[in-house]
Amino acid sequence: MAFKEYGNYDAVGLAELVRKKEVAARELLDEAIARTAKVDPQINAVVVKHYDYAERQIERGLPDGPFTGVPFLLKDLDLLEGTRTTSGATILKDFVADHSGTLAQRFLDTGVSIFGKSSSPEFGLMPTTESRLHGPTRNPWNLEHSSGGSSGGAAAAVAARILPVAHASDGGGSIRIPASASGVFGLKPTRARNPLGPYRGEGWGGFSCGHVVSISVRDSAVMMDAIHGPEPSSPYMAPPPERPFSQEVGRDPGKLRIAFTDKSPYGDAIDPEIAAAVRVIAGLLAGLGHHVEEQAPVLAADPAAAMTTIVGGNTALTVRLIEQRLGRAATENDFEILTLAFAHNAQKTTATDYVAAQLAAFQISRSLAAFFESCDVFLSPTLCSPPLRIGELNAMSEYLSHIPPILRRYMPGTAMFNMSGQPAMSVPLAWNKAGLPLGMMFSAGFGDEATLLRLAGQLEQERPWKNRIPPVCLNSAPKAPRMDKAPPYSVTREDTGRQRGH
Repeated sequence: MAFKEYGNYDAVGLAELVRKKEVAARELLDEAIARTAKVDPQINAVVVKHYDYAERQIERGLPDGPFTGVPFLLKDLDLLEGTRTTSGATILKDFVADHSGTLAQRFLDTGVSIFGKSSSPEFGLMPTTESRLHGPTRNPWNLEHSSGGSSGGAAAAVAARILPVAHASDGGGSIRIPASASGVFGLKPTRARNPLGPYRGEGWGGFSCGHVVSISVRDSAVMMDAIHGPEPSSPYMAPPPERPFSQEVGRDPGKLRIAFTDKSPYGDAIDPEIAAAVRVIAGLLAGLGHHVEEQAPVLAADPAAAMTTIVGGNTALTVRLIEQRLGRAATENDFEILTLAFAHNAQKTTATDYVAAQLAAFQISRSLAAFFESCDVFLSPTLCSPPLRIGELNAMSEYLSHIPPILRRYMPGTAMFNMSGQPAMSVPLAWNKAGLPLGMMFSAGFGDEATLLRLAGQLEQERPWKNRIPPVCLNSAPKAPRMDKAPPYSVTREDTGRQRGH
């Protein structure tokens, strides 16, 4: 029998029901599979389905963890022993992992049942999820638009209430961008907070990190408590937290010094509805007692230029390693044009160019460190234009010159925090007149997820988002909870408004 209230609970709430034996892990898995069958044909978020793996987990007995019995998806860039990981690439469509990544194992240890992989663009290279292998992942709020990228499948699946939390990763904005586009919560942790091993110590020169997207703030915090910390191969580690992250949610953030901008880092004009939304949220923060001042960092270098060189070099290595395994040169039948272009252009880049890009990233990091001496939190738009339309950012085109101007207009402000390693989150606090989500990005000093989680918890109470349901799932998710039993996740007010990529 389907668990009728599934969509009203976050992951912590579902796990509590399992713990109390009010629902079985198999019932939750069956409900997630049923929702996938009903909703995924419209959004195309779950591109690798291994229901038998999750069933075997439950039959063997799930570990006793904070999320025991909760259905879960890995992003289709990470390895899970005995299952396919395609990385969105045609050449890897049948690749089966012979081991699990460190982060995947830590997810398993939380007690989740992993029933599939969520879609990603090829090697996580794009801020939309439209791979040649799997096709486009569509936005649950409007199927003509992208759910974002590169964790587009994760965000779409969570937004569509297939599950309340899913693995995501971020090398230039790939947690925050789809969280914004799909109307869910996404926190990029501090550099090295969560592991990337066992066969690499960092991704994209230290830019990339893994975590989750979720419906609730507390799911993100509880998950980070469970998975954070170094491993033997970690080249460095994040500052240890003062207390469990879960204890920060609901804790009084105090009077924060919050700087904000409603402009692009390049000074370009942004979408007027997004700019207006930033100012509304700045006003809300001031009303909550925070000191709010319009101010923005001045960067010492261009993040896009540094990102192009460093990501290009990493992509070229990915292609080389696959070519070595194939014993031949790669062709357009193996990889998308964009991937091959990245790899080809990297061959023209010298080691000196790569080090210069690393230096530029450090200069950006230094600029941000100086800026945060005068504020605790920086508010800016996660995206500077609404979610892109499907096909608007066409990575299959023979000519790719249209892509940089779109990226500059769409997501100019996310990558700087990958370079500095600072935590940053996208919070679903606004929707435009067309009904598309507009995430607000908050960043804090290095190692200070605690401040972000306190602030996010405060905003979740003041401007709740969980009761907003995308049109795509209204016919598959319950419209309201049963009145005789309120879910443990409560809404207090009506809403007012291997060298892989990311």
